[in-house]
Amino acid sequence: MERQIKSALISVYYKDGLEEIIHQLHELDVTIYTTGGTQQFIESLGVNVKKVEDLTGYPSILDGRVKTLHPKVFGGILAVRDADHLAQLEEFEIPQIDLVLVDLYPFEETVARTSNEPDIIEKIDIGGISLIRAGAKNFNDVVVIPSKDQYAALYKILKEQKGVTSLAQRRFFASEAFKVSSHYDTAIFNFISDGDQKAIVFKQSITDHETLRYGENPHQRGYFFGKMEDVFEKLCGKEISYNNLVDIDAAIQLMREFRNEPPTFAILKHTNPCGIATRTTVLDAWNAALAGDPVSAFGGILISNHTIDADAAKEIDKIFYEVLIAPDFTEDAKDLLMAKPKRVLLKLKEYHVAQSMYKSLLNGVIVQDTDMATEQTDDLQIKTLLIPNEREKSDLIFALKCAKHLKSNTIVLAKDGQLLGMGCGQTSRVDACKQAIEKAVSFGFDLKGAVMASDAFFPFPDCVELVHKEGIRAVIQPGGSIKDQLSIDYCNEHDMTMAFTGVRHFKH
Repeated sequence: MERQIKSALISVYYKDGLEEIIHQLHELDVTIYTTGGTQQFIESLGVNVKKVEDLTGYPSILDGRVKTLHPKVFGGILAVRDADHLAQLEEFEIPQIDLVLVDLYPFEETVARTSNEPDIIEKIDIGGISLIRAGAKNFNDVVVIPSKDQYAALYKILKEQKGVTSLAQRRFFASEAFKVSSHYDTAIFNFISDGDQKAIVFKQSITDHETLRYGENPHQRGYFFGKMEDVFEKLCGKEISYNNLVDIDAAIQLMREFRNEPPTFAILKHTNPCGIATRTTVLDAWNAALAGDPVSAFGGILISNHTIDADAAKEIDKIFYEVLIAPDFTEDAKDLLMAKPKRVLLKLKEYHVAQSMYKSLLNGVIVQDTDMATEQTDDLQIKTLLIPNEREKSDLIFALKCAKHLKSNTIVLAKDGQLLGMGCGQTSRVDACKQAIEKAVSFGFDLKGAVMASDAFFPFPDCVELVHKEGIRAVIQPGGSIKDQLSIDYCNEHDMTMAFTGVRHFKH
C-alpha cells in the first residue's frame, strides 16, 4: 500500500542535515507546517511554510512548553485514511499530515553537561515525543522520522521515489520511532528515579548501548547500555555475550575485594566463585584456585588481580575457559593466550562497581545500593572465650569476602588464603554447610584448621556442630539471631572461636 507525501509537520531541535530534505520537499510541492526556530530556518532557505499557530489558532505558550499539542495537529496525523475519519477532518477543517519529521530535546546531553535539575527537566520533550508516537502509531498512512539518523533514508525516498512510500518503509520508520521513544523514556526514568546517581546512570550507562547476540538464552533478546571500553580493553576473543557480561561483572566485583592484596586468582561459574586463592605468585594463586574445584573450572570466567606472566599463562592455557581478565599481561603471555582466538582476553582498566543495582520485577523496577561493605580484622567482634590467632583472622576475612559473592544461602570453608569448599544457593543453611564439606572432601582437602564463613546468622548451632566434626575451629558470621548464644556456647564448650561482623551479605 503506497502513500504519497503531500504534507509534512517539521519541528526539530537540531537543524544539521535538514537543508537538502527541505529543498527536496519544496521541489515536490509538499505543504510544510512548522514552529518557532524550525520555521525561521526553513524560511531562511527561501521556502514558504505554514505556521502551526495559524493552524491551531493558538500561539506557542508557557515558554514553549505547548506548541503542537492540539487536535488540529494530532487529528491530521492520527486520522485513518478512510471515509469516516476523512469526513471528520473535513468537518473540523483539519489538514492531513503525511510526514512527521521531529527530533527530541537533548535530554541525555543536558544530563551529561549539567547537574542543574530545572535545566534538565526543561529538556524533557512532551510535544515531540507525542508527535513521534502518533506518527508511528499511524504508520499505515504516515511516515515518521524520529531523528536525524533517518534523514538519509528519507532523502533517498524523496529523491528516488518522488515522495511515494511503501507500507514496509513506513513500518520500518515506525519501529525506529518506538526505539527512540523507548530509549528516551528509559533515560528520563533513570534520572528521576535515581536522584544523586544520575551521573553514573547517564555518563557511564544510558548514553551508549549495543545489541548482544542474545539474552540469557537464544530465544531472548539482549542489550548492554554502557561503555565496556571504560572498564576493560578487549585484546581478543569472540563477541562478548549477555551471560559473559553478567559473569564478568561478578568477577570484577569479587576481585575488587582483593585489589590491594598479594596475587589472587578467582574462577567463577554462573557468577559464583568456585575457586579462589591468594599466594605469593600469580602461578601459585592460579594452581591453588584451580585445586578448589577443577571440575567446575571448565568453561569458567577467570580473573587475576596481578599481571599474568608466561609461567601462569602456560598453566591457564591447559584448560578451556570463556573469559580471562587481568590488569595486564606480559607480551609472551599475550602471545600464548591469544593463539586461541575465540577465548576472550580482557585487560582490566578499573574495578568499576555501580553504586546502585536495578532489577525489573512485577510491573516496575526495584533499586538498591550496591553492597560495598568489606569487613577488616579490626571489625571482628569476638564472642567466644577463645581468641582467633592472626592466621585465623586473616582466613576469616578471606572466607567472608568469598561468601559475600556467593548466592545465598551460602557457607564457605577456607584455609591459608584458599577456598576449600563452598555451598551456595541452598534453601537451607545446613544443606549449604553439608555441600561445602562434601566438595572440600571430594577434592582431597583436609579441613582441620580451616575456618567457616556464613553470609547470614545461624539460628541454631547445627552448622557449627557439622564443621567442628571436620576439625574446623574458627567461625565468622554476622550474628543477629535471638538464639546466637546457642552457637556461642557450643564454640566455648568445644574449644572453638567465633567472630561476629554485624553485617549480613545476602545475595539473591
